[in-house]
Amino acid sequence: MREELFIGDIVTGIYKTGKYIGEITNIRPEHYLVKVKAVIKHPLQGDLHMPKEAEVPLFHERRALAENEQTNIPKSMVRKYEGIIPSYQESLGKAVAELENDLAEDSRPWAKMSLEKIQVLKGDYFK
Repeated sequence: MREELFIGDIVTGIYKTGKYIGEITNIRPEHYLVKVKAVIKHPLQGDLHMPKEAEVPLFHERRALAENEQTNIPKSMVRKYEGIIPSYQESLGKAVAELENDLAEDSRPWAKMSLEKIQVLKGDYFK
């Protein structure tokens, strides 16, 4: 049985391939509306339907959800969070660095293309 969550609860949620800390602002039949407070895992780059593939029609640049952005997350992907909430910018920097480290160790073309996209995103994130 799933833990019951309420408006105002601080939670973690997985949205597409990113993971976030946020606050529940609304409850819907199948989703929680979550306001983003921090980034745990930066989304992967590329095509969601063909993960870790470089030979796709369009290799997407996937941004992390913005601070205070609200998004619908399926209830099955949301869990209560008990820790300290880091600042959004600090958490984003850590998540980007972790993704870069993982990609640098991967020799596939997808990883190389992903690193290029991350460099562009860093220019926007950390002006």
